Amino acid sequence: MELNGNAKVGIVGLGLMGTSIATALLINGQEVMAVSPVLSETDQTAPDRIRHALEECYAEGLSTARADDLFQNITFTSKYTDLKSCWLVMECVLEDLKVKQDVYRKIESSVPDEVIIATNTSAIPISMLQNYLNVPERFFGIHWAEPAYTSKFLEIICGEKSLLEIGEQLYAITKKWGKEPTLVRKDIRGFITNRIMYAMYREAFYLVENGYATIEDVDRACKNDGGHWMTFCGLFRYMDLTGLQAYHSVMKDLFPELSNQTTVPKLIDDIAKEGGNGIFNGKGFYEYSSEEAKVWESTFEKFKFDINRLSSTYTDKTKDISSLKTKK
Repeated sequence: MELNGNAKVGIVGLGLMGTSIATALLINGQEVMAVSPVLSETDQTAPDRIRHALEECYAEGLSTARADDLFQNITFTSKYTDLKSCWLVMECVLEDLKVKQDVYRKIESSVPDEVIIATNTSAIPISMLQNYLNVPERFFGIHWAEPAYTSKFLEIICGEKSLLEIGEQLYAITKKWGKEPTLVRKDIRGFITNRIMYAMYREAFYLVENGYATIEDVDRACKNDGGHWMTFCGLFRYMDLTGLQAYHSVMKDLFPELSNQTTVPKLIDDIAKEGGNGIFNGKGFYEYSSEEAKVWESTFEKFKFDINRLSSTYTDKTKDISSLKTKK
């Protein structure tokens, strides 16, 4: 099967990730068919949020095309049948199996069998979701980071029944979207980045709940250590750069002491059960006034463009290093 990466990409679900992914596709020259399966308040504001993101991408130099020009390449609809012109359809709805099953049924009834269907799930195994499809071999995970339009991150995940040939073609196409994708050839819950990040979250909760550090202490330590070097080189390269032997020695004593808790930490459980949702309602691990929430949100928006530029500068330099191997 030869994929046509120039045709339209369908997105079903226009919440935070759906609109972010749409923006990422638009600034990289991809036409988008955006489907609102439920006309919620979030879906109704999606066009404005996408336009705002496109304006920011232009202002920050991430895109050379103006928002009005790019906005002509997206179509908003509530009809699944409008997806028939797409070569790829990505589902970005709630992490609810019943909701996803219904969405897949509607997508499959609207598109030809050769159209690729993907999910942006961050945790549900692809092999499990494949069971909901009549043509499971054309189903993949395409896991984006938020915000999708500034991050180079992308995971393409094969389920047990996915055709590897299609996964490799998706890998090549997504590089044209400005990504540095990872092809996960063997399905595992949480994929790559979430397994690593949630191990970090678990240890952070352990340190706070057992009195070793405060929330502020943990955030400060992560920001000023891993937050400085991870965007440059990742975990394994960092160990090479700073002395592999030292890490080997520490692991023997430290690994047995790390948390292996399998239940949701009480700290986040209590906040979630009380309805806390961070800056979105002012109640999270920190308390936010409406003004503070706006400042954090706008500052993060500025940061994500700055870190993209800085990271890209060093990525280009390390690509030059890699080219030395081919010259030998």
